[in-house]
Amino acid sequence: MYYITKNGYGLLQEELHRLKYKVRPKVVKEIAVARAHGDLSENAEYDAAKEKQGLVEKRISEVENALAKSKVIDTSTLSTEKVTFGLKVTLYDVNKDEEVTYRIVGVYEADADNNMISISSPIAKALIGKRVDDSVTVKVPNGVKEFEILDISLG
Repeated sequence: MYYITKNGYGLLQEELHRLKYKVRPKVVKEIAVARAHGDLSENAEYDAAKEKQGLVEKRISEVENALAKSKVIDTSTLSTEKVTFGLKVTLYDVNKDEEVTYRIVGVYEADADNNMISISSPIAKALIGKRVDDSVTVKVPNGVKEFEILDISLG
């Protein structure tokens, strides 16, 4: 089972709908067009379309599996007393002398570019259960990071 926010679950549902009802039919048409060009043994367009179809079907299966195994957490009811799944955490990064804010989300909705970190990441694991003003030391792939928790919010 995977924890996921309502928003993350909705995004996966949207992706599945797009893949099934927009992308898949488009790829089927591409295959039909390529097939109409004749000899399939030397038809690069056909091979590319079939490969694309395989990738689309694989992603559909992955998203269906993720939705089936996900437990949606309503983050609007969470307490902000301690860091938990779904909350936004503002930290002071001692190493970089700057503030950084993360939202702790499920593995399927993690997005480093938007500071959404997976609950299974080293930083999230170290933060879970901590409170404002706690210090946290985390071993990450490129060394050790030190943080002080400045704020916990629903955000």
